[in-house]
Amino acid sequence: MRPLLPAPREIEALSSTPRAGRPLVETQIDSDTGLPAQGFELQCDATGVRIRAADDAGLRYARACLRQLEDQEGGLPGVRIRDWPDFARRGLLLDVSRDRVPTFASLLELVDLLSALRLNELQLYTEHTFAYARHESVWRDASPLTAHEVRELDAYCHERGVELVANQNCFGHMERWLRHEAYRPLAERPDAERPACLYPDDDAFALVSELFDELLPCFRSPRVNINCDETFELGRGRSRARVEERGRGRVYLDFALRIVESLRDAGQHVQMWGDIVREYPELMEELPKENLTLLAWGYEAPLDPESLPGPVRDRLAQLGVVDDRLRGFAPHLRPFEGHEFYVCPGTSSWNALVGRWPNARENLLDAAESGRAAGAHGYLITDWGDNGHLQPPCVSLPALAYGAAVGWCADANRDLDVADALARHVLPAEGAGHDEAGALLTLGSLYPHTGLTALNATAIFQALLRPQHAPLLAWGEVDAEGLQAVSDEISAVIEATPGDGRLQRELRQAARLARHGAWRLA
Repeated sequence: MRPLLPAPREIEALSSTPRAGRPLVETQIDSDTGLPAQGFELQCDATGVRIRAADDAGLRYARACLRQLEDQEGGLPGVRIRDWPDFARRGLLLDVSRDRVPTFASLLELVDLLSALRLNELQLYTEHTFAYARHESVWRDASPLTAHEVRELDAYCHERGVELVANQNCFGHMERWLRHEAYRPLAERPDAERPACLYPDDDAFALVSELFDELLPCFRSPRVNINCDETFELGRGRSRARVEERGRGRVYLDFALRIVESLRDAGQHVQMWGDIVREYPELMEELPKENLTLLAWGYEAPLDPESLPGPVRDRLAQLGVVDDRLRGFAPHLRPFEGHEFYVCPGTSSWNALVGRWPNARENLLDAAESGRAAGAHGYLITDWGDNGHLQPPCVSLPALAYGAAVGWCADANRDLDVADALARHVLPAEGAGHDEAGALLTLGSLYPHTGLTALNATAIFQALLRPQHAPLLAWGEVDAEGLQAVSDEISAVIEATPGDGRLQRELRQAARLARHGAWRLA
């Protein structure tokens, strides 16, 4: 039998197969099946097809598995499958603020894919790309999503078993607001060239409250991600005296908790990034245990911090990335014990043009295994758009498919043949198949051969873009022979990827950008 996506945790071949017409003998939702939540049992034999499911979600996943079997085999094989997820919540966070905003049609296609991959949560990471009624100057040139579109998307997600979760950053990463003169008085450092952090006072809280009052009615989900990450400027401007007196963690948490409590009082279940509060164990005890989920992110494959050059480690420390966060998710998660939390790996596609596939695979698997061992409630794949979101959506597909698989069941999917899974279950909807699957994985595996090592990026991307405001961490020496081989391989992929479909055109464009970056690096 050909492989399924995700691969089931329990599968048994049966000697008899369903007769033509495959009668559906029994479909039963039964909480006494002995299956965990979202679990199902599917049996195909001479008597027909029987499904037993623990709940509605399990029934949906059983039927999707049945469709995969039928589509692949041209008829149903004799088989018994029992399956259920490692994590109750499995989702995707897609950056729609820096700077790629999907069309509404593309979002609907994405939801269909998430549903097929058994992901049940979608977040659209938002800084300034929702059309707030009183803030047109902020979103006017950003192709924002409207309230009507969000409500339509929410209904579409609901019909397909995907929960659309509200997302709005509201502390750090506010540069798209604070660059406008009308909002500069709200900044921690209003005189900075690119102020990004709110000054935590009543005026900032009033703005945040207004945004959520308008945003949240567009969603049926009670969940909302307030982000509150990377407030690097806090204590370096207007709050300096307060931070010196009370501590940076205290000042941060006071404002973050004010937002959390106001939303919890309104009946919301709040999510927020845990990268700052985890550094203050004494303050984490103040976080509520109910209706709050902390998000633990990590985007690199586990590595030994001692292997990094000193200047790189120093720079990482300035960004709040300490040694235990580089060793993988297991040591990173210890401060979250006693709290509800998600593990949040990444697609490794941003700052890379064509991705970092080996890093993505290790990072996604590490998050799944470590998160399961530590009792994480959810597994959230992140697809960021740092420095302009120049990677097209297709570059993230290998990581999205593999992450969905190991987030469902790591034991059954850690060795998944991703190229074959993509070609069979993901790319046909794009009018593509094995050639394009191979091209995506080939392009995403070239970055280690330049002679330079980088974190959260590739040296090829850095050579092409040379981002001024967010310098990338790279070290080593350029390998001229390796770079030539990289350029030749990219050219071969471009030549071997014909077709005028959207995926083929976007893949070739990303490849040409990567090749130009390699030429510049050389």
